[in-house]
Amino acid sequence: MIFTPPENTDLLLSEAQKEQLYQKLIEQLNKDFALANESIDFAEGTTPIELKVQLQDKVYRLIQHKFAEYLNLLYIIDVPEREVKSLVGNDMEELAENMCFLILKREWQKVWFRNRY
Repeated sequence: MIFTPPENTDLLLSEAQKEQLYQKLIEQLNKDFALANESIDFAEGTTPIELKVQLQDKVYRLIQHKFAEYLNLLYIIDVPEREVKSLVGNDMEELAENMCFLILKREWQKVWFRNRY
């Protein structure tokens, strides 16, 4: 089975739930944010909507106020540089939303592979 990333954040989160890996995705996010010393604490009962809003808010604040830490986070999560560079956005909120999708996509890939292999 080949990993095919979902088209957007909502589809990704719904796929994670469908495959019963949503909690693993939350754990992976908490772990990688902690490794970057930017803890974000998604509790066990965090809904996909809450996760999306909190993650976008955190990324937005990092881009605005802690850019070096933001870059470090992307490095730790291992978001592909070419995908980051392909993002176009003059609007900071839109940029944060698109970055959240790239972060979630990479984290989902890790969780998905770990579950399969």
